[in-house]
Amino acid sequence: MSAPLNPDGRAPHIPVLLDEVVTALDCKPGDLIVDATFGAGGYTRRLLESGAIVHAFDRDPDAIAAGQGWGETCGELPRLILHPRRFSELAEGLAQAGIAGVHGVVFDIGVSSMQLDQAARGFAFSSDGPLDMRMSQEGLSAADFLNEADEGEIADVLYRYGEERQSRRIARAIVAARPLTTTGQFAAVVRKALHYRPDIKGPKAQKDPAIRSFQAVRIHVNGELDELIEGLAAAEKVLLPGGRIAVVSFHSLEDRIVKQFLRDGAGAVPSGSRHLPQMQAKAQPVFEKPSAAIRPTEEEEVRNPRARSATLRWAVRTSAPARISGGRVAA
Repeated sequence: MSAPLNPDGRAPHIPVLLDEVVTALDCKPGDLIVDATFGAGGYTRRLLESGAIVHAFDRDPDAIAAGQGWGETCGELPRLILHPRRFSELAEGLAQAGIAGVHGVVFDIGVSSMQLDQAARGFAFSSDGPLDMRMSQEGLSAADFLNEADEGEIADVLYRYGEERQSRRIARAIVAARPLTTTGQFAAVVRKALHYRPDIKGPKAQKDPAIRSFQAVRIHVNGELDELIEGLAAAEKVLLPGGRIAVVSFHSLEDRIVKQFLRDGAGAVPSGSRHLPQMQAKAQPVFEKPSAAIRPTEEEEVRNPRARSATLRWAVRTSAPARISGGRVAA
């Protein structure tokens, strides 16, 4: 089966840590697997090739539309079932499809290459486009937030989700420059506020500071960290004993949540964080000891630059009752 094309007709980027994810899931023919972040379908394609039945979730209507033509069947039954909804709703989506449990769940957290490559979606500043950033193409846009929020709220978002130490300076500059309507305008404001010098090359070259601010606003607009917490809890709920969860994340905020969720699920004493609620220790671990962090090889980083910041963690579900109630981690 050929890979799906991006809406502009170009082949999608290579899925990150693909071989490692497939190994972690240990997929067998006939297994039920959830691809919680369908995107351009890179993981799903490999899973279908291994004989799995895949329930793919994505809140982006463009991703769902691109997957409609795959038409993979297993006898009389389809082997790819698309769910146009958030992955935090995967338990409900599976229940509506008559599925009580699955053998594996994979997450590729954050913005997809397909979204980054479309200037009109406003996720990147490599090409100027509308200041949008909405994964579902609904609700509050990045422009709405930056043009309507007060300076203190903008600063808090930049600090919390972008780990930007100069968040207050940038927030003041954003308010002074309003209205902002394009990704290029937003990036220019951030760079000017932080005296970014793109002409400096070599060892003293600076990383473009607009990256952190774009990340922060995107996470805020899409509620990504809350979505991740609820998605992990939903995966725990639907995984059968012996089933596997594999999560690829791309920055420290996501990885901390995943690491703590799996660690606590394996019976470590929970400590809580500003992102993940405090959980009570359970006598029966819901996961076997999670894997250590798995990073891409140098060869993959050269072949696929998006892989440079990726981290994979995975774990195996035990037969213990899930810690969740109604899709949320139990307090």
